[in-house]
Parts: sequence; C-alpha cells; structure tokens
Amino acid sequence: MAHARSGLSWAFAALVPLVFLGVFFAWPVLAIVHLGLRDGGVGEALTAASTWELVGFTLGQAAASTVLALVTGLPVAFLLARCKVAGSGFVRAAVMVPFVLPTVVVGLAFRALWPDGGVLPIVLANAFFNVAVVARTVGGLWAHTDRRAEDAARALGASRPRAFVSVVLPSLLPAIGSAASVVFLFCATSFGVVLVLGGARYRTLETEIYLRTVELFDLSGAAALSLLQFAAVLAVLLLGGLARRRRETALSLRGQADVVRRPTGGEWGVVAAAFAVVLTLLVPVVGLVVRSLSTVDGWSLAGYRALTGTGERGTLAVSGVDAAMNSVRTATDAMLLALTIGVFSAVVLVGLRRGRTPWGIGEALDTALMLPLGVSAVTVGFGYLITMDALPGDLRTSPVLVPLAQALVVTPLIVRIVLPVLRAVDERLRQAAATLGASPWRVWREVDLPLAGRSLVAAAGFGFVVALGEFGATSFLARPESPTLPIVIARLMSRPGQLNSQMAYAACALLMVVTVAAVLLIEKLRVPSSGEF
Repeated sequence: MAHARSGLSWAFAALVPLVFLGVFFAWPVLAIVHLGLRDGGVGEALTAASTWELVGFTLGQAAASTVLALVTGLPVAFLLARCKVAGSGFVRAAVMVPFVLPTVVVGLAFRALWPDGGVLPIVLANAFFNVAVVARTVGGLWAHTDRRAEDAARALGASRPRAFVSVVLPSLLPAIGSAASVVFLFCATSFGVVLVLGGARYRTLETEIYLRTVELFDLSGAAALSLLQFAAVLAVLLLGGLARRRRETALSLRGQADVVRRPTGGEWGVVAAAFAVVLTLLVPVVGLVVRSLSTVDGWSLAGYRALTGTGERGTLAVSGVDAAMNSVRTATDAMLLALTIGVFSAVVLVGLRRGRTPWGIGEALDTALMLPLGVSAVTVGFGYLITMDALPGDLRTSPVLVPLAQALVVTPLIVRIVLPVLRAVDERLRQAAATLGASPWRVWREVDLPLAGRSLVAAAGFGFVVALGEFGATSFLARPESPTLPIVIARLMSRPGQLNSQMAYAACALLMVVTVAAVLLIEKLRVPSSGEF
C-alpha cells in the first residue's frame, strides 16, 4: 500500500517536467507541423526524390561519423578506464573540449583546414565533436567490469584480441549501443557544422528545414522534413534507452572495480593510439587559434582588438564585447532553468523506479526528456514565434525566449549527467536514514545531495558552456540588437572583409578559452565514471 501511494505521488510529480515539455516544446513543434499540413503539399514533399536524397545523405554522413567516432573513441575509453599512466588527466579533459565547443566554432575550425568544405570534413567534424561521448559512455562501464575474467582467458591461452572479443566486448555492448545511438542522433541533427562546411552543395534534414523555413518560407516542406526527422529521432531514442537501462545497472557509488593498472605488452599500442587520437583532436583547435592570429601582413592581434567594435563597415549591430556579455547572461539564465528542470526530472525518475510505478511512466518521461535533442531547433524557434503570444506577456518579444530555447537543449544533458549518479546511491543508506526517523526531504538532503553534489556543480558548468555555444535555435530567435557570440561569428563569416574574418576567428578562440576553463572545472568536480558525459 505504501509503495502504491509513493508511486502515485511520483507519478503526479512527473507532470511538472511533462507540462514544461508540453508548453515549450511539443506545442511549438506541433504548431509548425499543423501549419505545414494546413497549407498542403506535405505529401508531395514526402514523395519527392530530392527529399529522400536528403534523408540518404543525412543518415549516411551520420552513420559514417558514428563509426569513426566509435573507432577513435574506444582506445580513449580503454585508457581512461583501465590504464594508470602519466597524462591520463590531460586526456580526460582534452577529449571533452570538442564536445562542448559551439558547433559553429567546430565548423570554422575545420573550414580553416578545408576552406572548400565537402563531405569528408563534415564527417570528420561530426566525429571530432562526438569522440567524448564514446570515451565517456563506454569508459564509464569499462571501469566497472571485472578484469579477472579477461586475465583468466589470457591464462588459458587466449590471445589478447580473442580475450577482448569473447570476454570484454559482450559486457561493453550496452554502453557501445548507448553511445552509438547518442552520437548518431547528434550527427543526424548537426546544424552549425553542416551549415559552415556543406554550403549550398551538401545539406541535411536539419539545414534544409532551416532553409525552407527562414529563406523560402516553405512551411509544408519544412513540416514534412520535420516529421521524417522526428520519426527517426524517436526510433534512435528508443533503441538508445534500452541500451542505457542495461548500462546503468553496472554503476555503483560504493567504488569501482580494481581494474586500473599500468599497461603491459600490447596494451601500450592501444594507449599510443589513444594519445594519437587526442593529439589529432587538438589539430583543428590549434589551427583555429593560429588562424585567429595570422593575417596577410603576418601575425597580429587585430581581430581581438576589433571585437570592441562592430566590424568592417558596421557589419554588426553591437560590438563583439556586447555580444559576449549577451551570451554570458543568456547562458546563465538557460543553465539555471535547465538545472532546475533537469535535477527535478532526475529525482522524479529515480523516485518512479524506486516506487515501482506502473504504466511505464518513467520510461515515457525519460524518452520525452531526450526528444528536444533530436528535433530541429529551427522548428522549435519558429514555433515559438507563432505560439508564445498566447501566453501572458507575449513571450515573443521577451528576453527570456532565447534562454528557454537553450534550456530545452541543455536539460537532457543535465539529466544524463545527474540521473546515473542518483540511481547509483546505495539504497541501504537511504533506508537506514529513514529508519532513524529522517523525512524524505531530510534523506535527500543528508544522503543523496552530499553524494551527488559534485555532479550537480559539474552539470551546471556543463550546461553553461553548452548554452553559451548553442547556435540552432538562437540563430532564429536572437534579436538584432542582442545577438549572442555564436550568432556574431556566423554573421561575420557571411560578410566579406579581412577584418570580419579575423574578428570571427578571434571570437571563436575566446569561446574556446571559456570552454577549456569550464571543462577543467567539470573534471575537478565530476564523480569518476558516473554520468553519460
């Protein structure tokens, strides 16, 4: 009876994040789809050969990027999970930097190496962006696998590759499946990277939705593409959710298996491969910094100094410094909102599992929280403009509109960081506290919060840098007089002039400095091998 009451309470609590998603995500998206359906032409768009060519390219580049991210991320996961070597801390921080960089910065970093763009730089850039997902997700589970089974297989005569394939790989498959689904999702919905490197030649569903909505005002075509994208995203999320639930059973905050030791024999080759991957990841970053300092007249800080102005011939409505301050304010607001919704959602998901709530509410809420990652940010942004006037205060002209859109992107990532940590808290500690008379709130304050506190701070830092670099929805919603720094970068790169180009690369370099500082803070505060990012 007590379990039933508890489950019912958590079910009611789940309504809070569901209402938030309903108002600020489902409503705008459905409004755009309805508008497109009302105008007609959706069937024609779905049957057009060009639509399926877009689908083919979107899925093809995402699959290629996912395979490349898996191949390059697994050696790094091995190093982080199993090896005790000098420089592993550097690897852990360095591999995370690309993931939290703004997509437009990643696009410009590869554009500095491949000025003409193309399919190859798109695949490389998307893989570069997602190696951290593979390394963290797979490494988190690998650190908890018992090494003795592998050692026993080796003692019985199995070669190192055979021991890995027959013993280690099967136990890692849930994490590999979870990582692959998330990476594929990010690559299929990549916006800034494809926009910068693909140009007019190569487009994905995401960039085509942007083109049809913003430039062509083809709402029926955009609605058709949004429906296709949503169906694909939902399928990937369901598959990833199955793998994720299998993975989370391996986590425990009582300590990880004693598997970290100095490499031996052929393991040094894997370690060398991991360091080679990390050094390769740094090439675009270093290239971008070099590009920000080089001009036709030699080395110069002209781009950095010019950020105090509005660019060549008044390209910008505000100075680069003002845009940077707008970015900080907007990202802070988005982080606070996402942290509130994300942590509350994680607590509810844990409560739903512990309360054994029926009807699959927990699984439905978990999947719903991830949906904003896979739906076109342009669709959400345009949906805001045609729906938010129905709310009190007409949010279409409110400065909170951009933080709301950014918070939708950040919230799922915060949930993925905090949720495994809360689920891994030893239930016996909570039961002991409750037996001694502690109320549920005090149990949370005295038991859960101390164990999860470091992850909460890390999640806040992570959310801040992701919101700081959000480009998709912000590019559609930011007002001309209050752009964020990624919007300014894109605007500078779209206008001719050497000074505009230098300013864009200098702004990218400054965003990278902030990102690196945040990553170092996250690494200092995070709980080892917990969370998905």
